[in-house]
Amino acid sequence: MTTTSAPPPAATREAYGPALVKLAEAGHDIVALDADLSASTGGNKLAASFPERWFTVGAAEANLISIAAGLASTGKTVYAASFAVFMPGHCFDQIRVQIAQQRMNVKLIASHGGISVGEDGASAQAIEDLALMTSLPGMNVVVPSDAVEADAMIRSAAEDNDPWYIRLGRPKLPIIYTDGPSFTLGQADQLRYGTDVTLIACGLMLEPSLRAADSLTQEGISARVLNMATIKPLDEATIVRAAEETGAIVCAEEHNVIGGLGSAVARTLALHCPTPMEQVGIDDTFGQSGPWTALLNEYGLTSESVVEAAKRAIARK
Repeated sequence: MTTTSAPPPAATREAYGPALVKLAEAGHDIVALDADLSASTGGNKLAASFPERWFTVGAAEANLISIAAGLASTGKTVYAASFAVFMPGHCFDQIRVQIAQQRMNVKLIASHGGISVGEDGASAQAIEDLALMTSLPGMNVVVPSDAVEADAMIRSAAEDNDPWYIRLGRPKLPIIYTDGPSFTLGQADQLRYGTDVTLIACGLMLEPSLRAADSLTQEGISARVLNMATIKPLDEATIVRAAEETGAIVCAEEHNVIGGLGSAVARTLALHCPTPMEQVGIDDTFGQSGPWTALLNEYGLTSESVVEAAKRAIARK
């Protein structure tokens, strides 16, 4: 008898470099830019295999965006990578004017998102990046839950001419999509069927939400789980259907509760199907230095928090 072991955990950022190489090998007319962080973002893997397609601009994120826009204007598909705290943090105006307003074919790869950067501390923890990027008209904003989904996102972006913001993370996470990705821009992926409450999660909060659903099942509560990997354009139809069918919603994300996934879902519910809703996220405060797992516990980004939020939402029906 043979058994198949689970794949080892992997950081979503680890998908970037190999995905670039695959795109180049497949004949996509891509180029990639880095801002002095290619060893951390993974862009150096393209540099090793296709050096003529890779450029580094040093620690100059505003210049990174300007050069990316210039290359896109020549017909290239451009990937530009930095840490989420620097991009959009250091170059929002350039992204707004040169990428978003011009609808340039630039894919912004923002690594090290959220408080899971850990010991680097509050100044390095991007907790407001999704709010900034979803505010830009025409910008696709996505957050993968594991390295398999991250690879699918990065390669899917090459098939689309609009600008993308892809938020990647530092910690190694369990592989959820062991049978391959099911990512489609703008479509939620239902991983659990349930009738009492819907858990809507993105990024590293998907796996705790799945565990929360299992715990709720043991208590006789049927929880639906949606992977809302696309924050913009949001899958409003699936959200409304879940609200109508389960009557309670919980959103879980590694982001400020203001301006991220929860805010987008709340707007959809307010406009189309008012429903009791709870949020699990960073409660409008900055992070601090510490091991990433300890920080998730400190800020309530846990399966236990999702369970308690689900019970609160159900009680409000």
